[in-house]
Amino acid sequence: MKNAIILLSGGLDSATVCAYAKDKGYKLYALSFDYGQRHIFELEASKKAAKFFKIKEHKIIKIDLRAFGGSALTADIDVPKDRAVDAKDIPVTYVPARNTIFLSYALAWAEVIGVNDIFIGVNALDYSGYPDCRPEYIKAYEKMANLATRAGVEGHKLTIHTPLINLTKAEIIKLGIKLGVDYSITHSCYDPLPDGRPCNTCDSCKLRAKGFQEAGIADLTII
Repeated sequence: MKNAIILLSGGLDSATVCAYAKDKGYKLYALSFDYGQRHIFELEASKKAAKFFKIKEHKIIKIDLRAFGGSALTADIDVPKDRAVDAKDIPVTYVPARNTIFLSYALAWAEVIGVNDIFIGVNALDYSGYPDCRPEYIKAYEKMANLATRAGVEGHKLTIHTPLINLTKAEIIKLGIKLGVDYSITHSCYDPLPDGRPCNTCDSCKLRAKGFQEAGIADLTII
């Protein structure tokens, strides 16, 4: 069985990528991040997902992106509500350099444990317009990774897998259902209520609702 590292946020997309990688025969090491985000519910969801998918090892790394702020997820900035799902501007929920930072941690761990494959659930269709979710970004990062690491220099090519990048949210959900994902354990909301229930009006909630509606599948998530 091949080994791979997966960035596991606790959300819908990363859960689907977990199922996809396991279906492809990978044994998974998962990375999640306590980065100063607005709430802990997604981290709790990542723990549930790690258990559900029988992850070999799950690390939760603590970093402080609140030291920089600049995002509604890491600063005292209101999360936008009722924003059009097809808006083209980059929203204030974008966390500067987040995927670059997360992938750097995955790259370091991959070198230490001898893993050549990293999975991440970025998506360039039904998403909030983040620049670090685009195919050209992933391609450039993979090139850099193979230039910057001992593994890459010694000919052990590192590959960043993005199986969801060209799928709509509905297609992602259908794939996950086919692969046996229990979406009730995932969390998507940027600004949940104190008990963890989704706000149903932020970008992430609306994209999730749109995906389930278009897939013709009920979303059974409570938290």
